[in-house]
Amino acid sequence: MHALKDYESVVGAEIVEELRLLSEKTKGLKVQNVNSTAVGGGVAEILNRMVPLLRELEVDARWDVIKGGEKFFKVTKKFHNALHGKAEEIGPNDFSVFLETSEMNNRSLELAGDILVIHDPQPIALIQQKNKLNAKWIWRCHIDVSQPDERVWNFLRPFMDRYDGSVFSAPSFSQELPIRQFLISPSIDPLSDKNKELSEETVRGILEKFQIDPEKPLVTQVSRFDYLKDPLGVIEAFERVQKNVDCQLVLVGGEASDDPESVEVLARVRERAAGNPDVHVLAIPSGSDLEINALQRGSTVIVQKSIREGFGLTVTEALWKAKPVVASAVGGITLQISHKYSGLLCRSVEGAAYAIKQVLQNPEYGKRLGENGREQVRQNFLLTRHLRDYLLLFLALSHEGDIVRF
Repeated sequence: MHALKDYESVVGAEIVEELRLLSEKTKGLKVQNVNSTAVGGGVAEILNRMVPLLRELEVDARWDVIKGGEKFFKVTKKFHNALHGKAEEIGPNDFSVFLETSEMNNRSLELAGDILVIHDPQPIALIQQKNKLNAKWIWRCHIDVSQPDERVWNFLRPFMDRYDGSVFSAPSFSQELPIRQFLISPSIDPLSDKNKELSEETVRGILEKFQIDPEKPLVTQVSRFDYLKDPLGVIEAFERVQKNVDCQLVLVGGEASDDPESVEVLARVRERAAGNPDVHVLAIPSGSDLEINALQRGSTVIVQKSIREGFGLTVTEALWKAKPVVASAVGGITLQISHKYSGLLCRSVEGAAYAIKQVLQNPEYGKRLGENGREQVRQNFLLTRHLRDYLLLFLALSHEGDIVRF
């Protein structure tokens, strides 16, 4: 893991000094994070980087993971999709499974601290322990709940309403709630294996390892295999482009222990891609960060054709690598991409195909988009900014009603 000082070369010494100054007011606070998986997905990735740096800043931070079986995670996947607005068949048994597993976690998971940060719907019912602890409770929602399924939203609302505050990734995601709301966008770690600079030799070697031609224009989407990421739509868009431009497509993703739907989606993607030798479907293990990094750096254009999206850290990663990005105009993606300035936004398969072809046929335009995108990430979506926002959140909770002077 990297120390804070290592980030000075990326963001400047002043930013790191500001973090140390803020931490003088949060020193010794006990902060416990709880989510649903230790590996796979953006939440685990962020916590894996953030918790050690908070400890360096002398915040007593810890991270715990709830337990749940296959039935529970099938239900929470349905909840996830439904909160994004996707139609799902959800019945009384699903709610019962959620409550039974939540009760088990409430009995078995030890909670302690001055501030508890509970991430997403899976562990939301831990709030039932609120009366046992003299702590501030925050529900951190990483998904787009601007148009949620009312049944699921109304089921979860009694839990939400008991929290002391909520955190959303974008202004448009928030809902009217009787508790305080905070805005904190996610971030990437520029020094992690997934985002650090790589040599051309390393990139080329990894492309060849996956039997990808390093000389042929490469279109890539990095995402877990999920219907909301629309991998089938990506293949359709690519095949439209392929009629005019000789290129290749990579769909690459890992697995998350709280996403049982991925096996089914992966099978459908492989079936759809069969017969086209220029479509590479790569299911790689969680933690294959160097491989993801190299695939992104070896790409000519990177796509994120999500139907719904909480934020889209893969977009941030691609922009950081100064790659032109074609992405759906949904969720937090619209915070990251200014259309025709730092990337291209689309709203359909046809629109995605047009934008991909435009970049492939105009390399200088793609280069300019990529350079603007990298600078946008530097200013807004790096881990140091994320740390500052959390320190300010902790200050707001622990000094409620006070004037905090620096």
